[in-house]
Amino acid sequence: MKDSGTGVGEAISYGAVTVVNAIPMGRGAAVGIDLWTKARVELTDTLGTFECVIKPDVSESVSLAENAVARTLRHFKLEGKYGATVTTESNIPIARGLKSSSAAANAIVLATTAALGKKIPKLRIVNLGVDAALDAGVSLTGAFDDACASFFGDLVATDNLKRKVVKRTSITGRVAVLLQIPPRKSYTKDVDRSRMRAIAPLSESAFREVLRGNVWTALTMNGLACSAAFGQNPTIVIEVLKAGALAAGISGTGPAISIIAEEERIESVRRVLETAEGEIIESAINHKQAGAIA
Repeated sequence: MKDSGTGVGEAISYGAVTVVNAIPMGRGAAVGIDLWTKARVELTDTLGTFECVIKPDVSESVSLAENAVARTLRHFKLEGKYGATVTTESNIPIARGLKSSSAAANAIVLATTAALGKKIPKLRIVNLGVDAALDAGVSLTGAFDDACASFFGDLVATDNLKRKVVKRTSITGRVAVLLQIPPRKSYTKDVDRSRMRAIAPLSESAFREVLRGNVWTALTMNGLACSAAFGQNPTIVIEVLKAGALAAGISGTGPAISIIAEEERIESVRRVLETAEGEIIESAINHKQAGAIA
């Protein structure tokens, strides 16, 4: 390689759950969780050609991966100078609303930058991933809120239309994140935007609650409103709240349900989730930032 890098870079970014969905009004919030996506990028001499493998689901589209590498090379004015082999591996269920696309985009941009031996501001990394998501058509808004929570961890509230961070704060207290993962997938590009616009006043109220510090109230408000917009039965949300959960709601465009619970309530919440179809994943709030792997 003619560049200062080794030609190979690896990086990690993290999953997140929705607090306020940004689709209705362009402002959203999300909280990072400790599920992860790792990316490995090896630059090649096959100019402009990108070979991508998405693990564990190799049937998924590689468009996001291709666009994330292309956007990064373009940022450094190296488009057309390199090709790349890209491999991602993740424990984030794909197309369930847990920010698998944002995590992948962040990790691939970071890994490509590391392969080039370059430095880049953190928010620029996020924005390149958001641009790649829009290029690939995997997001309606670019999901700047999701990308920020995936990259920075903890709570991030954003104005997606202006790509501006409105609030970042650490989540304190010993809470667990339980995820109820139905077997079906849901892709953001298939969402009926008119139904989402109809709940914009509720989204605005939930966003104000985030700014006041009432994060878990906002998550439940948003989750119930989005369940109605997506036609998803909210019964499981009500039942886990009855079992003592602090908050519960559909994450992203679903179908996953995220539940926030204090440690002493985990088992009672889990018993409710065991009555529903699908997998249960126990996670935690992520406080780490995305970054290159040495």
